[in-house]
Amino acid sequence: MENVLFIIFDVFNFGLVIFLWWLTFKHYNNLPQRIPVHFDMDGKADRFDNKAYSFLMPVFAILMFALFAYITRHPEEANFPVEITAQNENAQYLIMKVVLRTLFTLIMILFLNNQNYMFRYAFDENAKPRISMLTVILCAIGFVPAILLITHFFK
Repeated sequence: MENVLFIIFDVFNFGLVIFLWWLTFKHYNNLPQRIPVHFDMDGKADRFDNKAYSFLMPVFAILMFALFAYITRHPEEANFPVEITAQNENAQYLIMKVVLRTLFTLIMILFLNNQNYMFRYAFDENAKPRISMLTVILCAIGFVPAILLITHFFK
């Protein structure tokens, strides 16, 4: 059952990668030559570049998916915050597999949000991100201590 759930999770995450590529290809031809590529904390664009830059996030997404897939299939090669012993090996590997898949989903939501915002801002400077940057930052900051706490309980 565990493997079936992981396969479903992996297919969902790969679907997010495909959706990011689709979103990029769908909007690429309509984009102006210069698009916003960086935003300050207020959500205002502070750096512009060629529209080919819009493919950077999808490329990062596919590379990260490959890296995460490799690590979840070879957990013995990963770095853990606790020592791996015969007693905690299965629990730690299971935690790592769940965490990496969840982390990838969060990263893909961030990438999709930023890509969508970049495209909308290219046409309308008053556009707002669908998910605020503060929410994204708080999720990322809260995720790391939660994972360290969980791994500590199962050491």
